[in-house]
Amino acid sequence: MTAPRAVLIGTMGAGKTTVGQLVAGALGVPFADTDTVIEQRIGKTVQEMFVDDGEQAFRALEREVVAEHLAGHDGVLSLGGGAVLDPGTQALLEPHRVVFLRVGLAEAVKRVGLGVGRPLLLGNVRSRVKVLLDERAPIYEGLARFIVDTDGRAPEDVAAEVVAALAALEETP
Repeated sequence: MTAPRAVLIGTMGAGKTTVGQLVAGALGVPFADTDTVIEQRIGKTVQEMFVDDGEQAFRALEREVVAEHLAGHDGVLSLGGGAVLDPGTQALLEPHRVVFLRVGLAEAVKRVGLGVGRPLLLGNVRSRVKVLLDERAPIYEGLARFIVDTDGRAPEDVAAEVVAALAALEETP
């Protein structure tokens, strides 16, 4: 069985895609983002799927894509922010090197802007991000092998910390 070298989790604006690409490059392995895989598979954006098919249909497809990639992707894998809400996905993540990229409210709001293209941010962006952070942070923390804070840091610095933490994990028997 092939397993990812690292699985990045965190809320929107944490930098999972940007940092994931940098980590994959540093390790010389492929990068995959489950939201991008879903968009390629269905031929429309995640936002369009939310509108056209509903969140439940999206989450079902997301569960399937995450499970496939946890079992068959040998690089760095970035999960959509809500993927970890599914108990089945949580169980699948248990044996993996899960990295929680933690971002604070102010930084997350700054990074996601007005939430364009983010279906869960319709309405007041700041209050929606706060609700998502409060709701999901305990889950992210519970799944993570290690946590990397991203506030006020360059993606390259965050990626270097992730690479160093992965190296330390590989050295631990």
